[in-house]
Amino acid sequence: MDARRRDLAAMIAPLQRALVAAEQPVLRAHGLSMWGYVVLDALDGQPVRTQAALAEFIGADKSRLIAVLDELEKDKLLERTRDPADRRARFVTITDEGRRKHAAAQADIQRNEDRVLAHLPATDREAFVRALAALSALPAAEITGG
Repeated sequence: MDARRRDLAAMIAPLQRALVAAEQPVLRAHGLSMWGYVVLDALDGQPVRTQAALAEFIGADKSRLIAVLDELEKDKLLERTRDPADRRARFVTITDEGRRKHAAAQADIQRNEDRVLAHLPATDREAFVRALAALSALPAAEITGG
C-alpha cells in the first residue's frame, strides 16, 4: 500500500460533509430533520428498541433525543409504549407511515448517491459500497484498537 496516501478520515470526512449537505434539502422536502431520519433509519426493519437503547445505537444524547421522538410521534411516524416490566422505560417502534416516509426519503437520497457513484466505473462502485458496508459494520473498538 502506498505510504503517501491520505488518511481514511481525511478522505471520508469531506465526502461525508458533502453527502450530509446534499441530504438536507431532500429531508426538508419530506418534512424530516436529519436526526428524525436517523431515528427512522435505525428503527426501520429492526426489533423494537427502548429509548435508551435507540439513543446508544445512533450515538445521540438521551435527553436531546426526546424532542426528536416527540416530533416523530406527533407526526405519527413512530409510537412509544411503556415497558410493562419497567414503567420508566419506553419502547419505540416505527409506524407504517414512518416506514413509508423513510423509504421515500431514502430513495431520493440514494438517487443522488447513485449520481455521485456514477463517477466510478461500475465494478469500483459495487466494491466501494461493499467495502464501506463492511467497514461501517465494524465495532468501534475494532477501529480504535481498544
